[in-house]
Amino acid sequence: MELGIYTFAGMSPDPTSGVAIDAHQRMQNLLEEMELADQVGLDVFGIGEHHRPDFVISTPAVVLAAGAARTKNIRLTSAVTVLSSEDPVRVFQEYATLDLISSGRAEIMAGRGSFIESFPLFGYDLNDYDELFTEKLDLLLKLRASERVTWKGNLRAPISNLGVYPRPLQNPLPVWIAVGGTPASVIRAGTLGLPLAIAIIGGEPHRFAPLVDLYREAGAKAGHAPETLKVSINSHGYVAETSQAAADGYWPSYEVVMNKIGRERGWPPSNRAQFEAGRTPRGALLVGSPQEVIDKIMLQHSYFKHDRFLLQIDLGSLPHGNTLKAIELFGTKVAPVIRKELGQPVKAEETALA
Repeated sequence: MELGIYTFAGMSPDPTSGVAIDAHQRMQNLLEEMELADQVGLDVFGIGEHHRPDFVISTPAVVLAAGAARTKNIRLTSAVTVLSSEDPVRVFQEYATLDLISSGRAEIMAGRGSFIESFPLFGYDLNDYDELFTEKLDLLLKLRASERVTWKGNLRAPISNLGVYPRPLQNPLPVWIAVGGTPASVIRAGTLGLPLAIAIIGGEPHRFAPLVDLYREAGAKAGHAPETLKVSINSHGYVAETSQAAADGYWPSYEVVMNKIGRERGWPPSNRAQFEAGRTPRGALLVGSPQEVIDKIMLQHSYFKHDRFLLQIDLGSLPHGNTLKAIELFGTKVAPVIRKELGQPVKAEETALA
């Protein structure tokens, strides 16, 4: 199993002071987090795209390219690219460029996005939400399959036998489909034979198992080899030396972020009891000691047999030092045990840090 980190690079106000970190400092912190994740032997670092004042990243490819210059081995992915409001040609060019800079470590995680600010910002109609994603994904896949492309859709100008450059080092450039849990989305990913990333940030993870089964069934029905139908589980979490330290350290920033989003979407306020329920073995939050996080990842692996797990640590205003410590523990205390449990080879970084 590949293990990694993903982040939205939030800038929510500190729960105690009410003051938010400035964008420049948040960006410098993020680059340091990427560098550490690589140093402790994690496999993947993902960065999300948002167009809001509480997140600093609107152009993941640019930040990933900066991270590529400071890292050696870790794979670099969007998490996600809001493909519906992007130009697929530009997306392909950006990530092909990132792939060349990083010597073949770039990936695209394409999704529709859970926030909608990008649609009016770039002149798209929300009534075309589904068609935009379907059409643009089709174009993106054609761009990665062929240097010259002829394509026609309903919501974008056609392309007539034009070349798209540069070409990436990897062939094909990896494209994952990110979903929130709808059957139609997982069937689409399986039918296309694309790897699937499922965000599980609430409820009981085992309830998502039928969706993973549906994805693999759709892929098999379309004739795709089982080993190509990869699954990633992406969840909120935080690792500290003890269970109580993890809970007490993560809750304040978690509460701020979830309540802000909840007010926008009409959810009831979060409370500590719900948070603690999410930390139980069958809950969706991976917040705890290294052993608790190990146990939870392994329990989820019994549900999904997934190929990748990504942890979103720096939710909201979590202090930078705490984020770095959690990345260190995830890479040095959690990841080696998971790999050993699953019969994977020990990494050189793990041997050096032991």
